[in-house]
Amino acid sequence: MEISTGFGWTRLPLAVAFIFGSVLTAPAQIIPPFSPAPTAAAVPDDEDEAADAPDVNDPDVMKGIDVDKLDWGQLAIEAGTLNDIIAAKKRAQAAANNGMNWSSNANANGSSAVTVKQSVSSFWDARIGADMTVANEPRTMSELLAQKAANGGNLPQSSGSAWAAATAPGAGRIWDKTAVEARVDPGSEQSKLGASLIKSMPLTGDTSLTLQNGYSVNQQGTTAVPGVGGHITRNYETDQTAKVTITDTGTSISAGQSLSTTDDKWLRKVGAEQKLFDNVTVSGSVGETSQGAINKSVTAGFKKSW
Repeated sequence: MEISTGFGWTRLPLAVAFIFGSVLTAPAQIIPPFSPAPTAAAVPDDEDEAADAPDVNDPDVMKGIDVDKLDWGQLAIEAGTLNDIIAAKKRAQAAANNGMNWSSNANANGSSAVTVKQSVSSFWDARIGADMTVANEPRTMSELLAQKAANGGNLPQSSGSAWAAATAPGAGRIWDKTAVEARVDPGSEQSKLGASLIKSMPLTGDTSLTLQNGYSVNQQGTTAVPGVGGHITRNYETDQTAKVTITDTGTSISAGQSLSTTDDKWLRKVGAEQKLFDNVTVSGSVGETSQGAINKSVTAGFKKSW
């Protein structure tokens, strides 16, 4: 008489199979699957480790599982495939960090100031974005009257401008970095292209000096009306600023001047800024205007990013 088992053994005599089965079913001979033989290094040092050691009476976790039918190929993975998986996860994390950043603030007239920006390249710190004013549609007569009252009898209109900015390296010891910015406002037919050359240098241990020269071109278009064609006007402007910053006290003092093609003289301006505590600053400035009057301003601001 011959029998066969699931392990691929065939043509075993009945007597041998009976003896072998008796040995496997003997309680004293049960060995937990995949349990390595104890070594001197694996001997528990205290009672807690001894309690976690395998016991012959523990349940057989492989009971009812046909080892021949397990797909061991799932454990086989090439190094190149593993690298591709890791690289894909890194790209997904980078995309999440460099995704669009939205922010919104409510205005007093009922509209909302919405800003969106996104990083394009980390090499030159290139960014693109848009600044929008979104007017809320009034849903009731009371909201309609309230919006008109807050805007001088008119409903607020939605508007927006798109911008792009980048910070590039400077030219050796002449200046440290170059900042370039472009802005387009289709609603008002206005655009601006500007560049700034920045040079920073330490004065003492906690004091630094920053020099900045800026150049910009402002373009303003007019809409054509019957009998009068539209035209474009350009205004060129340059400004020079020196700023001293005291890091320990959070104080900065600046002085500068600006000149444009619409003005016939340099307009000078001085200002100071003091950091009171985290994210709260107070600043003031005094500057000349093209009409000859003095423009004074004092502002306090709170800024926090997360």
